[in-house]
Amino acid sequence: EDPSLERHFRGHRDAVTSVDFSLNKKQLASGSMDSCLMIWSMRPQMRAYRFVGHKDAVMCVQFSPSGHLVASGSRDKTVRLWVPSVKGESTVFKAHMATVRSVHFSSDGQSLVTASDDKTVKVWAVHRQKFLFSLSQHINWVRCARFSPDGRLIVSAGDDKTVKLWDKTSRECIHSFCEHGGFVNHVEFHPSGTCIAAAGTDNTVKLWDVRMNRLLQHYQGNAVVNSLSFHPSGNYLVTASNDSTLKILDLLEGRLLYTLHGHQGPATCVAFSRAGDLFASGGSDEQVMVWKTNFDAADYGDVLKTQKSGTCVDETHHALPSEVDCGIHPKKTKAQDPGRNPEQQEEDVSLANTLEQIMGQLDVLTQTVSILEQRLTLTEDKLKECLENQQKIIQSKTS
Repeated sequence: EDPSLERHFRGHRDAVTSVDFSLNKKQLASGSMDSCLMIWSMRPQMRAYRFVGHKDAVMCVQFSPSGHLVASGSRDKTVRLWVPSVKGESTVFKAHMATVRSVHFSSDGQSLVTASDDKTVKVWAVHRQKFLFSLSQHINWVRCARFSPDGRLIVSAGDDKTVKLWDKTSRECIHSFCEHGGFVNHVEFHPSGTCIAAAGTDNTVKLWDVRMNRLLQHYQGNAVVNSLSFHPSGNYLVTASNDSTLKILDLLEGRLLYTLHGHQGPATCVAFSRAGDLFASGGSDEQVMVWKTNFDAADYGDVLKTQKSGTCVDETHHALPSEVDCGIHPKKTKAQDPGRNPEQQEEDVSLANTLEQIMGQLDVLTQTVSILEQRLTLTEDKLKECLENQQKIIQSKTS
């Protein structure tokens, strides 16, 4: 069954810039060029709340993982944290010198990462409401920044046509992906944390493996892609484009599944709900739409179960040598082997999983070693430089 339009929200007085669901799907937040943040109730006949506080267009909104807070960024250069209740109270964060285009909570809800036209990415402590540090290697506006699911990495992208990967602890840029032919509007981590997807003004969506830093998939569209969102299973990606369409990509098959028409004018933003059964979109037509995915639930029910039960999906997918190695793996049906008992098969599976985990850890070790080697080389070079300088000083003194 195809995805279908479920609800239609009208209330913004200018283009919608951003949409996000709360954890329990009871609420949907949207930001707009009309300077307002709106919280819509997903239950019929329930009121919508319009939150006023920003002095200029609201560029981005996001619920905290618990759903008790909503962050927003604005053209008024501020970030606000709202309590999504009737009162609509908010606190203001000021550190950016220009429009704030992107806000994103870490999965533990402790940190917030923001991106701005002042060319910086900033990290904040949410509960202490304190600015922590800036990442500043972009040479143009930064349109989007996201934490990895484990919170150890940050990815950012913008008008310098690069996607940058940062280590949150060392605050260093680990890698820059420069293959985009235009500005990069949006970037997102795959739920497994092993790859990223980026949307650009060159009409493309590109997926990169962040461990090998190589391009995995490339989708060429015929309009600027403004926004994208991964389905929680990691098997699908939804995009919003300037040609007013939403597109759903099947990442296992590497093909376009659906093209959805609903907005009158550019589709500006799109986001899956945390459970993946709904997604919301916003457009320059001032409308917010909520869609039912209607995917075959069996396709991703199992994946979500393993994620919820606390096993790390990332590890089981860590080092499979398939072409698309980022937790995106074609479905395999396990044939029962009549010559073996079920326990033995279970043992085989757990052994295979253990081996995969070991391979994954080896993978990480290899990378760590190569990073250490690079650092050693740098240290050796520095040492050599120091010794050469010392020689010069000694020579200049003796002469």
